[in-house]
Amino acid sequence: MGGYHLAEVNIGTLKAPIDDPLIAEFKANLERINALAEGQPGFVWRLTGEGDDATDIQPDPENPLLAINLSVWTDPDALAAFVYRTAHRDIMRRRAEWFDRMELYMCLWWVPVGHQPTPAEAMARLEILRRKGPGPEAFTFRTPFPAPDAAEPPAPILDECA
Repeated sequence: MGGYHLAEVNIGTLKAPIDDPLIAEFKANLERINALAEGQPGFVWRLTGEGDDATDIQPDPENPLLAINLSVWTDPDALAAFVYRTAHRDIMRRRAEWFDRMELYMCLWWVPVGHQPTPAEAMARLEILRRKGPGPEAFTFRTPFPAPDAAEPPAPILDECA
C-alpha cells in the first residue's frame, strides 16, 4: 500500500432539523451504520462531533440543515464495498425521505496516510469538483483518479443505488 488513503465527503440538506420526527428514522440508524463502517476492511477514520456522529457539525453556517459525512478509507474498493454492498445501501436508497435532492453531494480525493480532513477541506474539494469537474484534486466513483504515488487509476465504480 502506498502513502495515500482515500477521503470521501457526502453532504445533504435535511428536510427538517435533525431532531424533527421526519428525520427520526435516519437518526435512529446512524449508530448502527457508523459501527458497520468502522468494522469494514479498509476503514481508517470518520468525522465525529459531540456525539458519535457528525450531526452537530455545521459545514456551512448559512445552511443549518446541511449535514456532512466525512471519512477516510484505504482505497476506492473498500469504500465502495461499504457503500454499495452492506446495510448502508438500504439506508442510502431511502435518502429522498430525509434529504432534499442535490446536484452534487459526494466527492473523493487522496490524502496522505494519517491525515484527517476537516469539514472546510471537504467543502473546498466539493467546490473544486463543482467548478472543474472530476480531476486529481476531486473526483467521483464514476471518474476515479489514481493516488499521487500510483501508476494506474482505479476502475470506475458505478452508483449501484440509483
